[in-house]
Amino acid sequence: QVQLVESGGGLVQAGGSLRLSCAASGNIVGITVMGWYRQAPGRQRELVAAINSVGYTNYADSVKGRFTISRDNAKNTVYLQMNGLKPEDTAVYYCNVKRSYGNVPAPDSWGQGTQVTVSS
Repeated sequence: QVQLVESGGGLVQAGGSLRLSCAASGNIVGITVMGWYRQAPGRQRELVAAINSVGYTNYADSVKGRFTISRDNAKNTVYLQMNGLKPEDTAVYYCNVKRSYGNVPAPDSWGQGTQVTVSS
């Protein structure tokens, strides 16, 4: 089992920045993709950004050019740098880690969620 500890959420004004961190521990063997999802009230959970083991990234259209995902494999940590924050970015952000045994996927691991609130 993988344990994910998130940090970096908070309250900022529109146009501000936050950096989210998620450190993985426990059974970290076979981690492939690390990413961030978010869920706002009344909305489904959506992918914000993801990064695979060789550095390929994928972003939601709504955050392209503003958010940057990165990972430090030595520290088993994924980051989300969020710049130019908008009120519509307000949500609970969840760290997500995917693992595989060989090419057989394991169930996803999820962080507890960290609140990001952007005021206008």
